Amino acid sequence: MAKQSKRNRRRMHQTGMGGGFTVVRRVPIRVQRGLPNAPTLSIEATFRLLCIEHAARRGVADAALAFKTPGSTIYRWRTRYRPDDLTSLEPRSRRPKRTRRTTWTAAQEDAVLVLRRQYPRMGKMPLQVLLRGQGGRLSASMVGRILGSLRRRDLLREPHAVRVRKARPQRPYATRVPKDKRQPTDPGALIQLDTMHLRPLPNVERRQFTAIDVVSRVAVVGVRATTSAGTATAFLDELVARMPFPVQAIQVDGGSESMADFERTCQARDIALYVLPPRSPKLNGRVERLNGTARREFWECYDGDLDLPTVQQALRAWEATYNTIRPHQAVGYETPHAFLRSKKFSDVSN
Repeated sequence: MAKQSKRNRRRMHQTGMGGGFTVVRRVPIRVQRGLPNAPTLSIEATFRLLCIEHAARRGVADAALAFKTPGSTIYRWRTRYRPDDLTSLEPRSRRPKRTRRTTWTAAQEDAVLVLRRQYPRMGKMPLQVLLRGQGGRLSASMVGRILGSLRRRDLLREPHAVRVRKARPQRPYATRVPKDKRQPTDPGALIQLDTMHLRPLPNVERRQFTAIDVVSRVAVVGVRATTSAGTATAFLDELVARMPFPVQAIQVDGGSESMADFERTCQARDIALYVLPPRSPKLNGRVERLNGTARREFWECYDGDLDLPTVQQALRAWEATYNTIRPHQAVGYETPHAFLRSKKFSDVSN
């Protein structure tokens, strides 16, 4: 074969001819079986590997935008990355290189343990004072660390807390709401009643009694200085007198004001009394919502005198507005009294 000149070799190199080539041989199956398996990466390490590969193709700035990762973090991952060891991208331990070591002696630990077993509920500050009386010089924070170390090693077991459960008072008349009474369709079939604690001024407290009919949303409100079975019974008389229909049943929470005289009065008037389970205000949702409405639309806007006759008169005026002027979404944006006159009880949003 004729020898090529430098000029011809340069031309062949520029056109892609005459360059070197690589011979690729297939690895025998016997050798392939002996190769180690690829490591199983975690989700976080796989994410880091994809981010580094994207940065190698498109740049770190583009990878930061695509993977929503700071560029400084990608640079740190790329520095750690070793192509021959993909596990180099796995998260590392964040444990400090230098951790705090115990500086107390075994005798000091035994002294704290003896005192704590003698006084199981005593904290680190009183224990420090007792140790000082015995000649020990330990700070309160060190006593606390000793107690924590004793708990972790199960050398100190705290006494179990004993909860004293008060027996629920017997309700001779009130019962849970029956299933067939939970979705009434007639006005007066179920009245939700609740109280609201108000502090309009420092050292001035008022209690609002709130009642609302579940079907028509007709409301009756009253204000008192305190909440008791006597004031609740007096409000019950107002409720029965001011509701435009007979009151058949009342639903209350477990407050003490709905016991004693209030319960006996309901029984004497032949009004069913339903009591809610503990910690379930959601079952009294209509009256809870009315409490919030009264707080926003009346009490936060009221600037008159706070003596009971004056504020009672103003609250009665707001009650009339609520029942006859204010539209309600639950009754088709009609007023409760207009809804009663229309007799569209099937349209009620329960």
